[in-house]
Amino acid sequence: MPALKSIINRSTSHRVVQYSSAPELNLFAAGGAAETASCWANLPQELLREVLVRIEESESSWPPRKNVVACAGVCRSWRHITKDLVKVPELSGKITFPISVKQPGPREQLLQCFIKRCRSTQTYRLYLSLNNALTEDGKFLLAARKCRRPTCTDYIISLDTDDMSKGSNTYAGKLRSNFLGTKFTVFDGQPPHAGAKMTKSYSSRLVNLKQVSPRVPTGNYPVANISYELNVLGSRGPRRMHCIMDAIPAAAIEPGGVAPTQTEFYHHSADFFPSLLFFRSKSNRVERVESFQSGPLSSQREGALVLRNKAPRWHEQLQCWCLNFHGRVTVASVKNFQLVASQENGPAGPEHENIILQFGKVGKDLFTMDYRYPISAFQAFAICLSSFDTKIACE
Repeated sequence: MPALKSIINRSTSHRVVQYSSAPELNLFAAGGAAETASCWANLPQELLREVLVRIEESESSWPPRKNVVACAGVCRSWRHITKDLVKVPELSGKITFPISVKQPGPREQLLQCFIKRCRSTQTYRLYLSLNNALTEDGKFLLAARKCRRPTCTDYIISLDTDDMSKGSNTYAGKLRSNFLGTKFTVFDGQPPHAGAKMTKSYSSRLVNLKQVSPRVPTGNYPVANISYELNVLGSRGPRRMHCIMDAIPAAAIEPGGVAPTQTEFYHHSADFFPSLLFFRSKSNRVERVESFQSGPLSSQREGALVLRNKAPRWHEQLQCWCLNFHGRVTVASVKNFQLVASQENGPAGPEHENIILQFGKVGKDLFTMDYRYPISAFQAFAICLSSFDTKIACE
């Protein structure tokens, strides 16, 4: 098996984005004729599937999981089988392709990540944790840059740590706050579900300038609204949060429930995909498949999932309000929170006690972020970014 992986890496080095733990990566182009004539495309389908199944099962974590993506870049037949074998994070608990950051997290456990803050540049980077220890060793996923404006604050979220502009091919979405920093709106750069409505703005027009497919409009689609209320516990307790997930139905958290799942990026060019690996198709464009695995919500807010922060408990010995982060948070901070399903979604059941997102401080500029189904890494990251803003009206 190691010999086979070595051959695969050599045969695809000229057409696949190679893995690196740093944000900078090199891209090597390839001609379509080379892919068509590739000897690897002529392997018997049964043998090819068996080989890819073993590689997918053996390379379950990063950085070895780069070999799975390398297989998807060999040729079209390899790509189709690999994409069929690699399950979405909801089922596998793994992040593999770039679109994974827009797909719901695992149902059975929290997916552990962490955020690094750079005060001097006002940037934030999201990483996938590679082990259970609270270390800075991780796989880069997303980056955000804070942009102050006269009446609001924007956090531009990108797949590239070096290119965080709204008109970039790597634009993923943004978070916008009101003047007081008490209300936030999360915008996705592409439709979160069939029938989603785009917000008309100047930034939407910038993104549309680089649109790849005219059939899938790109821009700013509101997917969540976050509000912070007066903290009745003072500085000793967490802020009171209320999140309306416009793109996720409340029924998603019930047994058998389904959350909208994006399956491809459409407004991004295949010419540059940083950090998370990607591959080219023969026509030098991203191959088209069905955009969504689930239909639209009947109304953007009707029946939308509502999240609230979990209430803390008074600790007699410490004489303070506490939350149990199970060792994932080590520094007390007003920014720390845990989100669960609100009772507004219907009669309380066991699913309402599951922590959907938790965020907390472990160092001066290091924070953990753990999330699960039905929200995605992108949505979780945007919600956590809202916690960094100073909220004078709430404290």
